[in-house]
Amino acid sequence: MKKVITYGTFDILHTGHINLLRRAKEYGDYLIVGISSDEFNDLKGKKAYYTFEQRKAILEAVRYVNEVIPEDTWEQKLDDVIRYDVDVFVMGDDWKGHFDYLKEHCEVIYLPRTIGISTTKIKTDLNKNG
Repeated sequence: MKKVITYGTFDILHTGHINLLRRAKEYGDYLIVGISSDEFNDLKGKKAYYTFEQRKAILEAVRYVNEVIPEDTWEQKLDDVIRYDVDVFVMGDDWKGHFDYLKEHCEVIYLPRTIGISTTKIKTDLNKNG
């Protein structure tokens, strides 16, 4: 079985997220999604609308996702690749180059983002109209 892993906050799920998950799953048989824990978001200075448990439940309902794990630190990615015997690491291309150090353990792929959609844009648009 070929395993794929990706990471993100996955707050306010939108078509960009679904496109990323669908395309990531095309690289293997089993997709693991690491989502930022509430504590990790605090460390990054990010505030998610939904709690970790809510975001986890939403992602577990997406048909492309086989398993959801917490992301607690930037450094855990290498440990996760080894622990879960990951074959392919996938991230959006805005992270291009950041995770090349994983190439000695698995294939690293940076996928293009869906143009015109992001959680930040949604939040900004809602604030303008609200």
